[in-house]
Amino acid sequence: MPLLLPSSLYGLARPFLFGFDPEHAHEITLDGLARTQNTPLACAYAATRVEDPIQLAGLNFPNRVGLAAGLDKNARCIDAFAAMGFGFVEVGTVTPKGQPGNPKPRMFRLPQRDALINRLGFNNEGLDAFLANVQKARFRKQAGAGKSPMLLGLNIGKNAATPIERAVDDYLACLDGVYPHADYVTINISSPNTANLRSLQSDEALDALLGAVAERREALATRHGKRAPLFVKIAPDLDDAQVAVIAATLQRHGMDGVIATNTTLARDAVAGLPHAQEAGGLSGAPVREASNRVIAQLRAALGKDFPIIGVGGILSAADAKAKIAAGADVVQIYTGLIYRGPGLVRETAQALQRDRRKA
Repeated sequence: MPLLLPSSLYGLARPFLFGFDPEHAHEITLDGLARTQNTPLACAYAATRVEDPIQLAGLNFPNRVGLAAGLDKNARCIDAFAAMGFGFVEVGTVTPKGQPGNPKPRMFRLPQRDALINRLGFNNEGLDAFLANVQKARFRKQAGAGKSPMLLGLNIGKNAATPIERAVDDYLACLDGVYPHADYVTINISSPNTANLRSLQSDEALDALLGAVAERREALATRHGKRAPLFVKIAPDLDDAQVAVIAATLQRHGMDGVIATNTTLARDAVAGLPHAQEAGGLSGAPVREASNRVIAQLRAALGKDFPIIGVGGILSAADAKAKIAAGADVVQIYTGLIYRGPGLVRETAQALQRDRRKA
């Protein structure tokens, strides 16, 4: 149960934990977190949150380190991750209907490169179960006197069985459901594990999707009396022209931010390693430079004030600082948590806090 161990023991325990099939280890971990959150046993992984607030997209982020979507697809462990000291946590991707995802095995470690390949395929229990779990979370009530609560992002996608030409319907159904409960909503159009999903990043498809989402957001803002920011998560496997088109489309439709990036299909950095040719998205250290390149291109295209969340290959505080230097405002981690353990959260948040104080 990797995330249930104090960070000082994580390095000793990891060889044993990595003896499990990656997905099985993942399920055991989430089960343990779900059972122990909000109990005295949470002290095994709890840490004092670093306070390093930043205003972004109209929200107050308590610090600049978040959890990326994909680790907690069904929103079962929100309070456990809050206890680890994250400033914000993103859960999902959720789809309107539950679905099993792709056939197993579908997750592979490449420890020589601090990397993972997954082709999970938006496996989740569906929108109703997801929202029930979100509403059980207590993190907003437990922030403490004078402290801002951790922020919660809800990440939405389409069902694999939904034809790509009807994808907008799925995104709107999910947006309707998650909107009242989200601090921000992420439109995931960049997973490589749902057929044709990345085609939604193309010019016309993205324009149609974001136009529909923006229109629905206006109606939801009126209905619920709040304007939840919308972020769009994009892939690292984009050329300069594609990034420029995406940047313009985000601004045209009034999106509030962008998350760069999802996993990569490239295999150059892991060529010749066991599992390197498995289908799916590659995460961890090998995606770091591609992610940073896209972040830098987005910053140049979007200007200094457009919110960018940087994710991809953060396994140290130095990696997070490089994301900020490339143009990100805040960062998210996922694979680094698996390879480094929960101590990475505080280590990274402290380093970013120190850098801001020096500036």
